[in-house]
Amino acid sequence: MSGEREDRVIRVLLAGGGDTFRRTLGDLLALEGDLRVVADAQSSREALSMAEAHRPDVAVLDADEPGSGWVEAARAMRERVPECRTVIITEGGGSQRLRQALHVGARGGVWKSAPARQVAAAIRIVHSGGRYAHPELVA
Repeated sequence: MSGEREDRVIRVLLAGGGDTFRRTLGDLLALEGDLRVVADAQSSREALSMAEAHRPDVAVLDADEPGSGWVEAARAMRERVPECRTVIITEGGGSQRLRQALHVGARGGVWKSAPARQVAAAIRIVHSGGRYAHPELVA
């Protein structure tokens, strides 16, 4: 039975945003039951090596961290870990940041202030092959 459950778990990498942000988001996502944080990278620059080592299903990259390299990380992940889909999380930049993210291969974008269940929904949609854009990011 546990093998069956494990097959339904979406493996998530969280990158950037500060330790407290990642820990809090990770704890909230764990409450969802079908999401498990398998890697935690301090920055988007570190995210690629973590993605290669842990092979997550979805990477959530902080697009606000100054000099984080999230654009390069998203592009490199698409090429080197193609099974890992990317979602950016941001509190600024709006539609311009979302367009940039989609251009380099990210599949979605969410506001940092969004409720954890909305971030979880975005992860599920992106994992299933869809795209997700928080309505305010599109506006």
